[in-house]
Amino acid sequence: MKEVQFTLSPEPDEYMREAGRKLFAGETEFLKGVVAMSGLPADDRTEVCFAGRSNVGKSSLVNALTGRKALARTSNTPGRTQEINFFTLAESHYIVDLPGYGYANAPLAVVEKWQRLLKQYLSGRQSLRRVFVLIDSRHGIKAVDKEILDLLDSSAVTFQVVLTKTDKLKQSERDKLLPTIQKSLTPHVAAFPEVLATSSEKGRGIETLRSIIAGIS
Repeated sequence: MKEVQFTLSPEPDEYMREAGRKLFAGETEFLKGVVAMSGLPADDRTEVCFAGRSNVGKSSLVNALTGRKALARTSNTPGRTQEINFFTLAESHYIVDLPGYGYANAPLAVVEKWQRLLKQYLSGRQSLRRVFVLIDSRHGIKAVDKEILDLLDSSAVTFQVVLTKTDKLKQSERDKLLPTIQKSLTPHVAAFPEVLATSSEKGRGIETLRSIIAGIS
């Protein structure tokens, strides 16, 4: 089998840039927080979700993406959010913010409950089109990330790695990053072959991510 080559996501062309701008120019509102499968909203629209270790910068990225400073809550306390948070995007999409994983301070029972819900959601959500797995560019893919990637493989859910906080790296460090990520992702059959580099603070990659989401149906 030919090895998949992972590349950095290219900047969008003018058409897709405008499609992304229009999509995210619409209303983005918090819909509900879900703690059980019975609470999921109807799967009647395109759905993308964001997953990542605690404090990877997930809430900051969602806020930058939607242009809403406090849409997704940010916290310095790992494990604070234990709900699957649904946001409506225009009238066509759900953006889903998953609880951060890999936290050490949450009670074991809470961790186990969240893991069960995560597996049920990822395995049984028909409208879920892509999971964006956020990886801190300074630390790369860790063992706890691989557990999620394995789960996505087994659930046959396409995932795309989004590198966060790339503004914290020197250029020489950024140059070495993609080969390292390539090596980690090669075994994963559900991995989308493009990796997106972002910085919520600097706005890097935000337009590209908007256009990617606009192109998913």
